[in-house]
Amino acid sequence: MASSLGRRRTHAPKSSSTLNDDVCCEECGSGHSPAKLLLCDKCDRGYHLFCLRPILPSVPSGDWFCPFCSNHKPKSFPLVQTKIIDFFRIQRSPMTLSNQDTRKKRKRGGSLVVSKKRRKLLPFAPSEDPKRRLEQMASLATALTATKTEFSNELTYMPGMAPRSANCPALERGGMQVLSKEDTETLNLCKSMIERGEWPPLMVVFDPLEGFTVEADRSIKDLTIITEYVGDVDFLKNRENDNGDSIMTLLSASDPSQILVICPDKRSNIARFINGINNHTPEGKKKQNLKCVRFDVGGECRVLLIANRDITKGERLYYDYNGDEHEYPTEHFV
Repeated sequence: MASSLGRRRTHAPKSSSTLNDDVCCEECGSGHSPAKLLLCDKCDRGYHLFCLRPILPSVPSGDWFCPFCSNHKPKSFPLVQTKIIDFFRIQRSPMTLSNQDTRKKRKRGGSLVVSKKRRKLLPFAPSEDPKRRLEQMASLATALTATKTEFSNELTYMPGMAPRSANCPALERGGMQVLSKEDTETLNLCKSMIERGEWPPLMVVFDPLEGFTVEADRSIKDLTIITEYVGDVDFLKNRENDNGDSIMTLLSASDPSQILVICPDKRSNIARFINGINNHTPEGKKKQNLKCVRFDVGGECRVLLIANRDITKGERLYYDYNGDEHEYPTEHFV
């Protein structure tokens, strides 16, 4: 009886039920699409999944509280250097997060930047001010803490999920493009900069409509590597009923049993908070400033988010969640 009540309160019944025929969405006022109606576990108000901001991709498995009953403002992570260094497991050194270290390392990074005409990828350029970098890192730590996500900047292979050996680019339907040697060096440079505390110039902010989202904290050039999309690697067949809202295709194999996805709900980085566009509208498509590309990197499938045009400071980052596959419904995206 208790479990049945829990499902009723979380997932509104179909219209044939006599218990909640009068349940309507507080946002649109309609009672249509009852399978998409959520009931608050505190006040019993109803909301369509697609009327919420940010929208929910599916009915949550646990308790859910409406905007009136929950405190949406996340608690800020302490702006304390030692806490931030420990949170992100940054390599400690006498010059960690210092201006001198930034200038020296950025100069080294500059040697990898090649002509845009050759379409080579560029490393991100960290903010020069170490205090500003701390604020950027604290903003991500706030979002990760609020969503109970552990920071990780690599693909993770957990027991009971897909093994590393399953991540084989040769299985990609139609083949997968290989990341060039130069671009691989650029990607590795970005990874090593993050390990040293030289952070991408990005700020995670909380928006009442979109939830956590990411803004450029300085101008970013076209073809700059923004971040790698990371998380737990699993077979799609294991995730068909998953409540996660950020699952990303990693390997699109001809054999459905070999398709791999990235699940960033437990372990991830800033990529989890970069929003997708509504690719059903011209307005949504105009917002896109990143592209999501799968590469064969050293015999392993990897997903990179790359600037597809120059991005100005303060501009929010968006990419096409579906790419050319159009498998995920985005018509309700803001």
